[in-house]
Amino acid sequence: MEQREIVVVGAGPAGSTAAIALSQQGHDVLLIDRQTFPRDKPCGDGMPVGVTEMVYDLGLKEVFDQADFYPIDRVCLVSPAGYIYEGKLRMGKQGSKAHVIPRLQFDALLQAQAVRAGAEFFQARVTAPIVENGQVHGVKAQGAAGLLEIRARLVLAADGATSVISRALQPQRPPDVHRAVALRAYMEDLEVRPHQVEFFLHREILPGYAWIFPMDAQKANIGLGMRLDKFRQQQLSLEQLLENFLALPFMKERIRGNGRLHDVATWQLNFGSQKRLQRAFDGALLLGDAGWLIDPLTGGGIENGMMSALLAAQTAHQALQQGDFSRRMLHGYERACQAALWPVMRRSYLIQRWVLRYPWLLDGLIKYARNHPHLTNIFLAKL
Repeated sequence: MEQREIVVVGAGPAGSTAAIALSQQGHDVLLIDRQTFPRDKPCGDGMPVGVTEMVYDLGLKEVFDQADFYPIDRVCLVSPAGYIYEGKLRMGKQGSKAHVIPRLQFDALLQAQAVRAGAEFFQARVTAPIVENGQVHGVKAQGAAGLLEIRARLVLAADGATSVISRALQPQRPPDVHRAVALRAYMEDLEVRPHQVEFFLHREILPGYAWIFPMDAQKANIGLGMRLDKFRQQQLSLEQLLENFLALPFMKERIRGNGRLHDVATWQLNFGSQKRLQRAFDGALLLGDAGWLIDPLTGGGIENGMMSALLAAQTAHQALQQGDFSRRMLHGYERACQAALWPVMRRSYLIQRWVLRYPWLLDGLIKYARNHPHLTNIFLAKL
């Protein structure tokens, strides 16, 4: 039976960020993921400027810039009736920008940097937490050599929207209004707007949206997301909804050739729209999507996930110094998440719930925003 200081479950952006931060502080970190890297992950691939800022703050500016990812500096919002707002995105610290980066590349970069910082990577499928007398003491996992138990002083769960750890510690699932489903595909031979992301507030999928995120001069990540309760109230699949969107006249004009979609994938999103959700337990913390931290308006989870990872790393460092892994000690992580993330997520939830449901209101707001661009900063705060 192996004994470690910290086990991080999941090597996506949140898990790898936590592993980097803790390894840089000299801690013993075991980073576990069921897959090897690089690996694909269904996502819109949009990386807000805040993501780049955190990557830079981790000391990875040179590595990130050398990767030459596709930068984004403009945004377009299209209302249900076709009114258009276009604007510039802000530039962050050290000249950082937003990007469109395939998760195949971005996640592999962070995972490799976690190993470089000193974390040990182990490929295995975590099946359950080890819980004794109400406290988490590690994880059970299925590896190449079979079933094993890995004991740890602290477990950081960053194993995504279907988190095994989260389900075990918090089995009650929030209602569908706090969840969404999304579909992503890649398309070549599409007329893209260079270095500009596009959001389409299409009537058929409100309070969700469709998107086109360019990856180069002719290729884009294209997809849509829809709140789960609304999705279940209608009869179409996500694939059919995307087909309907692509069949709209303004979209047909932009598709060259056969417009074939490839690497089509769907996924679930867990919104951070519940203030009282528990994310700290005796011996464990929930990070990123496992902690229900996706923005309820944009559907973006990478920035919040990485921010939660940095906050979790701070709390973990303090807990290790004091030798205290009780929920009382780890509750500082929940307080930090509330302070850093809840104000924006609450605003996002209110807009998603009460503004995106009315097409006429969206039309009016986008028409008005063309002369008052500060209004769109609410929607674009996470871009």
